[in-house]
Amino acid sequence: MISANNVTLRIGKRALFEDVNIKFTEGNCYGLIGANGAGKSTFLKILSGVIEPSKGDIAITPGQRLSVLEQDHYKYDDYQVLDTVILGNKRLYEIMKEKDAIYAKEDFTDEDGVRASELEGEFADLNGWEAESDAATLLNGLGIDTDLHYAYMRELDGGQKVKVLLAKALFGNPDILLLDEPTNHLDLDAIAWLEEFLINFNNTVIVVSHDRYFLNKVCTHIADIDYAKIQLYSGNYDFWYESSQLMIKQMKEANKKKEEKIKELQEFIQRFSANASKSKQATSRKRALEKIQLDEIRPSSRKYPYIDFKPNREIGNEVLHVEGISKTIDGVKLLDNISFTLGHDDKVAFVGPNVNATTALFKILAGEMEPDEGSYKWGVTTTQTYFPKDNTAEFTSEDSIVDWLMQYSPEKDVTFVRGFLGRMLFSGDDGLKKVNVLSGGERVRCMLSKMMMSGANTMLMDEPTNHLDMESITALNNSLIKYPGVLLFTSQDHQFVQTVANRIMELTPGGLIDKQCTYDEYLENDEMARKRQILNMEAEADD
Repeated sequence: MISANNVTLRIGKRALFEDVNIKFTEGNCYGLIGANGAGKSTFLKILSGVIEPSKGDIAITPGQRLSVLEQDHYKYDDYQVLDTVILGNKRLYEIMKEKDAIYAKEDFTDEDGVRASELEGEFADLNGWEAESDAATLLNGLGIDTDLHYAYMRELDGGQKVKVLLAKALFGNPDILLLDEPTNHLDLDAIAWLEEFLINFNNTVIVVSHDRYFLNKVCTHIADIDYAKIQLYSGNYDFWYESSQLMIKQMKEANKKKEEKIKELQEFIQRFSANASKSKQATSRKRALEKIQLDEIRPSSRKYPYIDFKPNREIGNEVLHVEGISKTIDGVKLLDNISFTLGHDDKVAFVGPNVNATTALFKILAGEMEPDEGSYKWGVTTTQTYFPKDNTAEFTSEDSIVDWLMQYSPEKDVTFVRGFLGRMLFSGDDGLKKVNVLSGGERVRCMLSKMMMSGANTMLMDEPTNHLDMESITALNNSLIKYPGVLLFTSQDHQFVQTVANRIMELTPGGLIDKQCTYDEYLENDEMARKRQILNMEAEADD
C-alpha cells in the first residue's frame, strides 16, 4: 500500500495540492486524471520521492518495492537491452554483477566462497534464475524481437527504447507500479498486451493516461485531481464520468429544493414577522432558514477546446489513387508496392506494428517525400492539409502564436485570430507566447487551428492525439466523427480509432490489408484468423 497523508505542494503562491489524503491499496489499478496542468505527473513524482511535498508525507508499506516508468530515453544507452530490463529490480542486478565478478576471479578465496553463497541465497529468493527469461518474455510481449535483446540501448530507435523502459518498470513483480503515459509511442498490439498484463497484475498500479479505452480496460478506480484535491471513485473512466455527472445533477436538484424552501420561509417571515399572533412561528422559521446551506457546486476546471473542421468545398467522387508505392529508408523497406483508391466517404485508420511505414506514406502523399517507386494522384476537387507526427520544424521561429497563425488565417485581422485562439484555449496574453517555447499540447492545438483555417476537404493526420489532454482528445474525436470530408489518420487511441474510422488499412511487410469495417470488427476478424492459424499449425504438427 502507498498513501499520501496531508500532502500539500505549493509552487510560489499557488497550491498545486492542498491537504491531500488518499490510499492506494493492493490489487487495484488507479487511473489518475485531471485537466492539463492539474499536476498528474507531479503527483506521481511526489509518490516516487522525486519531489518533496511542502507539507505532509508519503507512506509505503515496509518492505514493498516501488517501480516507476522512466522518461529519460538516453539514460541506459551504454547498457544492453536485457540488462536494462533487469535493472528494474536494482538489487537483483547488483547481485548478478557481484556474483559474476567473484566467479571471474583467478584467486578465489574462502571469503569469496562465503560471499558467493550469501549472494546465491538472495539471488534465489529474488527469482534470479528466471530473471533473463522473465525479461525476455516482457520484451517479446511488447514487440522487441529476440535478436535485439543483447543489443545496446543506443542502437534502438525511440519507440523501441520506450518499450524497453516499460519492460524495465514491469520487471520483477513490483509491489507498487507508477506509470506516466505508458501507451505513448506504443503500437496498438503493444497496448493490447499491456492491457492484459495490468488486468492480471495483482499488486498496486497508479497510471496517468489520456487513452480513455485503456483506462476503461485496466482501472478499478479513478483518482480525479481538481481544485488541488484528489477525489477517489470506484470503477473505470466511463463509470467515473457518469458518477461525477450524476453527483453534480443531484447537488443541483437538492439546491433547487433548498432554494424553493428558502423562498417559502422568506415569504412567511416577511408576511407575518409584524403579526404578534404569528411572531413565534416567524421566529421559528428564521431559525430554520439560517440552518439551510446550499451545496457549493464548482464547475470543473477542465476546459474543452472548440474544434470544428469545415471544408470550403464539397469533395467529388475521385479522391485519391495510389499505385505501387514503395519506399526504403536507411536500408529498411517501409512500403512495398502499396496500392489503394479512396472514395469520398472514407475515413481510413492506418494500423500496423511499424508506425514509421505510415509516417513515410503520409509524407509522400503530403508531397514532403518522394517514393522510390510508384505514383499517386489526388482528385481535382480535393484540397489537402497535413498533421505531421513531428511538428518541430513548424515552431522554430520567434513569432508569437498570433503572428504564427495569422499567416494561415483567411482574414488578416488580429481580433479574428485572437478570437479563434481563445476558442482553442489560448486566452489573453497566451497569444503573445513565442511558438518556439510552446509545450507539446500547445503545439498540437496550434496545428489543429491551422488545419481548421485551411478549409481542406481531405486531411492526413499522423498521431494527432499525442500530447493532448483528455478534454482536447474528446473535442478532436467528436469533431472528426462529424467531419464531412475524407480522412487518413493513425492513432494509438483505441476509442478514437473505433469511433472515427469506417475503413482500416494495415501496412505489413507483405503488403496492404484493406478492410471496410470498424476497428473492433477488424480486431475480431484478425483474432479469428490468428486462432485459425494456430489450429492449422497444431493440426499439421499432429499429422
